[in-house]
Amino acid sequence: MLYDYEFGNKFYKYFDDIGIEGTKYQILAPEQEQKRQPGMEYLMTPRPIFDNPNYKGSGKLKDKVAIITGADSGLGRAAAVAFVKEGAKVVIPYYDEDIDAYETKEYIEKLGGECLLLSGDITDKKFCQKIVNETLNKFGKIDILVNNAGVQYQQDSLECISDEQFDHTMKVNVYGMFYLTKMVLPHLKSGASIINLSSVTTFYGEPQLIDYVTTKGAIIGFTRALARNLALKNIRVNAIAPGFFWTPLQPACWVKEKIPSLGADAAMARGANPYELAPTFVFLASDDSSYVTGQVIHNNGGQVMG
Repeated sequence: MLYDYEFGNKFYKYFDDIGIEGTKYQILAPEQEQKRQPGMEYLMTPRPIFDNPNYKGSGKLKDKVAIITGADSGLGRAAAVAFVKEGAKVVIPYYDEDIDAYETKEYIEKLGGECLLLSGDITDKKFCQKIVNETLNKFGKIDILVNNAGVQYQQDSLECISDEQFDHTMKVNVYGMFYLTKMVLPHLKSGASIINLSSVTTFYGEPQLIDYVTTKGAIIGFTRALARNLALKNIRVNAIAPGFFWTPLQPACWVKEKIPSLGADAAMARGANPYELAPTFVFLASDDSSYVTGQVIHNNGGQVMG
């Protein structure tokens, strides 16, 4: 089933403004949680808005081919839709969120775009190689890589993080990025772009996401080192550090009582929907950022500044 995502639809509205500790902020969602990672977008209430109907493409990514991990939902879905509007073809590796993935594919095809879905585990090097092979078989080239897939788990202290959780978080968030980038790299040409997803939590040190923050810090180091390594080949490498966006990662991580307050500590006193990050992906993927590499773009509503 393809839902209607236009502004003001029945799946989305701001809840009433309320005050916490003297500050007014806007609630994106009421209490809710999901008991598994990755989360499922089709189960969220309200549904995230991933497409701004007022966004009109201008051919910035015409005939480009982009791999976007985890683009079945959330920020990756928003990026995929914006890329298609700009003329790109997209490949979406995802874990097992079939309903979300096929909904995304249907939406992209409704826009007249092309989308290849690939289900598997990016911590498996064989699957990463399959992503590269299937992309080349289908579209003949790779121009853009977005390392977006990730997991996060709320824990009150370091002692609460099991070895198994730490290992899994590292493998999904860092190893998967490393494996796929390494396998894509031989096929990238001058002008190509790699975009890695970090997090605002890296810059203020979220105390209940210690292992997640560790991985997101590693991603920034990886981005900067690889950017210098590839600069003379004219392959750009940048990172985005989002603040609180309403994506499946949130109800799949936090206890339900925390959901309404997420984003309250940003200067803009709100969280955001995925469509608000989509133009940043387009900027970093296109020639608009031809002199930008090794940078971290902060989209966090003023939660962290400087």
